[in-house]
Amino acid sequence: MPDLTHFDESGNARMVDVSDKNSSERIAVAKGSVYMAPTTLVLIRDRGVKKGDVLTVAQLAGIMGAKRTPDLIPLCHPLALTSVKVELALDAARNAVDITATCKLVGQTGVEMEALTAVSVAALTVYDMVKAADKSMRIGDIRLVHKSGGKSGTFEAA
Repeated sequence: MPDLTHFDESGNARMVDVSDKNSSERIAVAKGSVYMAPTTLVLIRDRGVKKGDVLTVAQLAGIMGAKRTPDLIPLCHPLALTSVKVELALDAARNAVDITATCKLVGQTGVEMEALTAVSVAALTVYDMVKAADKSMRIGDIRLVHKSGGKSGTFEAA
């Protein structure tokens, strides 16, 4: 089992010291979905939500979430992200809004938490904007699907 780097020898929480790590391009891609009633998906598709364009607002919220990750997740390093892309797509066959976030930087630590936070915040924004129409929505399947850069190399989800 790998060592848990956010704890010192005494079991106290700590921010990992990355000062000796080499800088490299680091990329992380995360995905997730918001599942809903078919009528709710149509409401989003037809831009019939009084609060505004759900997909555009959620996209912006996801980008903002990635940038605020160290404020939300204890022990995350503040990072100089060079790119954050959040894409939302409607899938009528699954009654879902699918979210993909890609974060990039050149630095000494990875951007997995930023990508996961972007997806989570975008999903919560979709939920918030249409909850009046559909309280049965479900957020799920949030996961890391790709990571590259750094000493540990590339990860691709199965």
